[in-house]
Amino acid sequence: MQDTYEIIRKHKWKIALSFILAAFIIFAITFLVGLSDILNVLRRTNLEFLILNFILELAILVTWTLRWKLILNVVDKAPNFKTLFFMLLASLFGNNITPGAAGGEPLRAYLLREVEGTPFEIGFASSTADRVFEFFPFALISLFAAILILTWEISIWTRIIVSVLIFLAMVFFGILLYAGLKKEIAQRIIISLARSVYPFFVKLTRNPISFLDIKDKLIFYVNRFSTGFVHVLKDRKVFIFGFILSFGMWGLDMVRIYVCFMAVGSYPPILPLVIIYTVAILISFLPILPGSWGIREATMVALFAVVGVSADVVIAASLIDRLASYIFPTFVGAIVALYYGKQIRKGKMVIPNSL
Repeated sequence: MQDTYEIIRKHKWKIALSFILAAFIIFAITFLVGLSDILNVLRRTNLEFLILNFILELAILVTWTLRWKLILNVVDKAPNFKTLFFMLLASLFGNNITPGAAGGEPLRAYLLREVEGTPFEIGFASSTADRVFEFFPFALISLFAAILILTWEISIWTRIIVSVLIFLAMVFFGILLYAGLKKEIAQRIIISLARSVYPFFVKLTRNPISFLDIKDKLIFYVNRFSTGFVHVLKDRKVFIFGFILSFGMWGLDMVRIYVCFMAVGSYPPILPLVIIYTVAILISFLPILPGSWGIREATMVALFAVVGVSADVVIAASLIDRLASYIFPTFVGAIVALYYGKQIRKGKMVIPNSL
């Protein structure tokens, strides 16, 4: 399996372009709302609520690690909590620099393989199943939210855009779940993609490997992945506890975003806040921009206007939210990822002889 760090290096310009586009969207929103108004709101930030924001984010990360450990113990033997926690932080770096948080799951699987000797496909099955559990609360609440939003006094274009984005997010994870449960479908998709890039790969690497060999390996990996994935979802104990932990994380996240608004002296109505933020998070699952910067903010500004929360307050609260949920984890995760990368290159990690 290709080094995840190498993948990031090879796609650095695409990643940089995504961040530039996200920065442009943020700039446009800030320009329309008014930079001075946003800064005035941020100046009255309550330090105690700001610290509470970070504490709640830490609680979410601890719960997340517990859920991943629970899943890993079904498909393999999970490492100790501390190791998994740092791996999760490293994966957040991968999540936050790639559109749709698509880089975190492969990075988790890669680190499990290099550090603990867990087969990549088993680690990937555990991280993908973990992602599915994460999606459940947002999917269920968003179905309810989509119906309520359509009754609000908002423009027809806002209704259409939000509804389409919710639908696309549902379809995206529906395909992921279906492919994980139906290994034959997953095999056809993966083999079809591999066949399309095979000629280019041979020319690029000048490796005489036959497509038949590649096909056999892909089938082996997909079967291992699908088996582990299905095993996790069919384990009643894991499913129940995973479901509970997922809703616990969702609840903590709702409390945290409310604390972000309290930090700038705003107290929006709780039910609309839950609906709007859940929809904004669901939309951020789409593989569009790193961290869905700009898209989440635009969605929140448009929908919070309905309940009387001004755009400058929404952007200020969102920036405080991003500080704890995006910027700090990305910074710490980058340090952890660089540490692991350095140790792996030095050969100090456990690397299995065969996969």
